Formats: sequence, structure tokens, C-alpha cells
Amino acid sequence: MIFKAVSDGRPYPDHGLTARQWADIPPRPIRLDQLVTTKRELALDRLLAEDSTFYGDLFPHVVDFQGTLYLEDGLHRALRAALQQRTSIHARVFAV
Repeated sequence: MIFKAVSDGRPYPDHGLTARQWADIPPRPIRLDQLVTTKRELALDRLLAEDSTFYGDLFPHVVDFQGTLYLEDGLHRALRAALQQRTSIHARVFAV
């Protein structure tokens, strides 16, 4: 198993963080098997793209809501890490 669970949507309230506010949160290591995804589908072309983070944050965004870690942004990066046999990633974590 790669992720703790696969969800469709965000069960937590909108946090309203901007890209700048996310960037102010220092990344920390997170085990992939502790994450619940918020997307059921991914685009294979994005998964395989070498420049997939060119216009975005280098670190995935995780929301800690009621003790559960939800992978809000960065599913492709997390899956790519799993395909490289890594068990954890560095992500920015925001507690709601």
C-alpha cells in the first residue's frame, strides 16, 4: 500500500491559504503511508513530466485535519517518490 487511503475531495473546511502563505511553512518529512489523498485520479502525462513542478511549489501541500494528514497538492510528486522506492517525502504541513 502506498497511501493510507484514497479519498475523493477535501473533508476539511477551506483554509484559504495563498501560495505565499504555503511557501512560509517549512517542509518536513512525511511517510507516504500516513497520507490520505484528496484526488482519486491522476494524469499520467503529469506523472511522467520532468518539469511538473516548474510553475508550482517544489513541496507537496498536506493538511492536518483532526489528526489525519490529507495530501491536498502533490499527488504526482508523492506517487513518483513511491515509484522510486521511497517511503517518505518532504511536504509543507498546515494544521486546520
